[in-house]
Amino acid sequence: MTALDTAGAWLVARHRENARDNGQTATVTGASAAQTLLLETVEAAMPPAQGRPSPRRLHHSATDLLAELGTAVSSLAGGFANAFGFLGLVVMRLAWTVLRPSRFRVTALVHHMHQAGLNAVPIVALMGFLIGIVLAFQGASQLRQFGAEVFVVDLIAISILRELGILLTAIIVAGRSASAFTASIGAMKMREEIDAMRVLGLDPIELLVLPRVLALVILLPVLGFIANMAGLIGGGLMAWTQLGISPGMFRTQLLSNTDVSHLLIGLSRAPVFAVIIGLVGCHQGMQVEGNSESLGYQTSRSVVVAIFLVIVVDALFSIFFATWGI
Repeated sequence: MTALDTAGAWLVARHRENARDNGQTATVTGASAAQTLLLETVEAAMPPAQGRPSPRRLHHSATDLLAELGTAVSSLAGGFANAFGFLGLVVMRLAWTVLRPSRFRVTALVHHMHQAGLNAVPIVALMGFLIGIVLAFQGASQLRQFGAEVFVVDLIAISILRELGILLTAIIVAGRSASAFTASIGAMKMREEIDAMRVLGLDPIELLVLPRVLALVILLPVLGFIANMAGLIGGGLMAWTQLGISPGMFRTQLLSNTDVSHLLIGLSRAPVFAVIIGLVGCHQGMQVEGNSESLGYQTSRSVVVAIFLVIVVDALFSIFFATWGI
């Protein structure tokens, strides 16, 4: 043996230990006094075999699967508990702000209404317009087989006013605003600005969360209404060019067969969607740790969770309205 470092000494000691476990004997020959001392030091520092973690198996056993399932369920339950705790904290701060209106930041509310609401008008209007065109085109191709092209007006109106308009608007706002809320609050969390607020006696929920959530609650119904009107315009344009239904006939059919309750039922979901989007975006931002990897993870997670919850709640609304015949 001409040279030996710590890594080599560990490798030799590990082989000697494996040989002893198998009932064999491994000896080192030609080692100098310094190398022998290094080997003895490394062997003395190695943990006993019973305290050493076993190597990771390639195939999971049933016990491993149950353990992973339990860990996932525990993590999910902890996430729900954390989310409901955050919701309770926001409700408490909202009640405190209502009792003391002077503490509310109107400037922050107007700013977030502009950022999260007014800036989203072009994309929401374009989305609604295109959805109306698609519904009219697809509906016309099917209804033409039965000579019932005129009923494409009812198809467009009920589908957009009752379901698609507000649902797709909420999905767009969830992807746009939830990620923005998480990124902005998460960046403040990384720079320890939120800790500085608490040191100064300022409440981050009152300053950062409430203005964002209330801005969405106020603006999302407006965005949903804009999407509905744009969808009707797009559907009417397609019905005019493809089916020969004039704008006057479209308007007459719309007003005679479509009740305003469809519009109200659709827009009644908007405040609930707004609260979900705002709370998810802010809550995920508060979960950001002090590194950029955590910021990216929580930002993408906020979008996925917000869109998922919006779709689930929309399905619950639809089941509720269908059950009660509304």
